[in-house]
Amino acid sequence: MNITTKNQLMLTAALLAALVLGFGLAKLPIGSGTQTLSAGHSDDDGHASQGDDQKQESHTDHGAKDGHDETEQQGRDAGEGKDEEGLVALTPEQIEASGINVVAVGRGGGEETRLSGRVEPAIGARATVAASISGRVERVIVAPGTRVRAGDPLAVVVSGEAATTRANADAARAEAEAARLVYQRDRSLVTQGVVARQDLETSRARSLAADAGARAAAAQAHAAGAPDSGGRVTITSPVQGVVGAVQVAPGGFVSAGDIIANVSDPSKTELVFSAPPALAAQIAPGARVEVIAPSGNFAAIVLGVAADVREQGGMAIIRARPESGPLPPAGSAVAGVIVSGEGSDSLTVPVDAVQNVDGRSVVFVAGDTGFRALPVLAGRRAGGHIEILNGLSGDERIAGKNAFLLKAELAKGEAEHGH
Repeated sequence: MNITTKNQLMLTAALLAALVLGFGLAKLPIGSGTQTLSAGHSDDDGHASQGDDQKQESHTDHGAKDGHDETEQQGRDAGEGKDEEGLVALTPEQIEASGINVVAVGRGGGEETRLSGRVEPAIGARATVAASISGRVERVIVAPGTRVRAGDPLAVVVSGEAATTRANADAARAEAEAARLVYQRDRSLVTQGVVARQDLETSRARSLAADAGARAAAAQAHAAGAPDSGGRVTITSPVQGVVGAVQVAPGGFVSAGDIIANVSDPSKTELVFSAPPALAAQIAPGARVEVIAPSGNFAAIVLGVAADVREQGGMAIIRARPESGPLPPAGSAVAGVIVSGEGSDSLTVPVDAVQNVDGRSVVFVAGDTGFRALPVLAGRRAGGHIEILNGLSGDERIAGKNAFLLKAELAKGEAEHGH
């Protein structure tokens, strides 16, 4: 082989090597070497950076978790504080819209007693009319239910005794007239000197005695019913009203004092309660009575109290009249609730103010942000109020009317907290 041929072969091998090398370099990614060196160079720093990132992420997660736990803790604290204090938060506008009435704690106390009674005609508005003299019933003019005025006749009785009484009255009146005429005559004659002064004084005394006898006879006749000359006596009603029971009939005989009829004014009635004498001693006129009647409940004012009036059972009576409006018909049975011993200094609240929450008696005390349920020890109930034996100082303002709405709101809040 000559030199020329050898050189050509060497040149061809060099070209093939160059092509292979160029193809290999083209297959490599651009900058891979730099990246490798950079990664290799900053392996320690990269490891540290990665650690710092993990540490920062861990710190962020931990902070978020702490914030979430803190929020939950605050929520639990707020819930526990609400449950502990029983607070119902309401604005003044909400309180007004709900109709909750805020009242002060009162004082008084007392004890309720239930009484039984009836509606009866008032004193002066009823009459039991009796015969004024013995005799025969000639005529009955009225019947039960007849409305009469004062002075209207009820019955006519004929009596011999009444005739005698009338005759005696007429005779006494005539005798008095005769004595008066004698006295006048003697007085005229005394001036003429015919009759002595002593005789004039005697005739004057006789005239005065005769006048007195005439007046007595007239009064007796009036008491007997003012009979006429035939002895007829008309029994009249002393009051205006309606005739009740009529207890005589024509042809019957009555004695003086026997009942003819009952008359009462239905528009003039009052309440009469039976009460133990010990209670009557504690009640004064002007006291208030809550009356329970078939037609509805109403309030009445005590007019008078009398002990040991009704012999049967030794009971006292309490008379009362309604504060307003008419009473049920006479004879209606009623019940009354009266409060005694109100002079005490006990704390009292309206009945509506005391609510039962979880088996405890509570009242809702008004505050700046709403109402707080405060446990109390309740005592006697009297006159729409309840004694508070413990739990209040007396200076609080509490929810009265519609306090049950606060109880419902408190129960709803506890239910939501439970979920």
